[in-house]
Amino acid sequence: MTPMVDVTFLLLIFFMITAAFALQKAMEVPPVDDDEAAPTQVIEDPEKDIVTVRLDEDNIYWISAPVFGAEEKKAVSRQDMRELVREAREGGSGGKGPSKILVQAHGDATHEYMVAALDAGAAVKMQEISMMVYEDGEL
Repeated sequence: MTPMVDVTFLLLIFFMITAAFALQKAMEVPPVDDDEAAPTQVIEDPEKDIVTVRLDEDNIYWISAPVFGAEEKKAVSRQDMRELVREAREGGSGGKGPSKILVQAHGDATHEYMVAALDAGAAVKMQEISMMVYEDGEL
């Protein structure tokens, strides 16, 4: 019986050592009281110091930033979106660009793509990250 217990402990130790634990990213979201309405914030001048990432219902990113002028850049993949956000953060000519990002996601967009846009803002060290959900005709 003793050898069987020894083998069991060895197997237990082996599996504990070789088990890979994946670290998951987490974002703290403050709880909202049922009595309270969702927090809203009015942006005075959205073009001044903010990068806007709009995610449409087809999961296509549209990035606008002061460095791009009035033009909205299209990014089909998440890698393209990350590059455009990085370019907007750097300010184009090597200077410091906007320090805020606003992710506008359509109600029919996939949650995974919205989280990728939030992660892109965190990856380029945006100081303020905001998100909103919109439906057809609201923007």
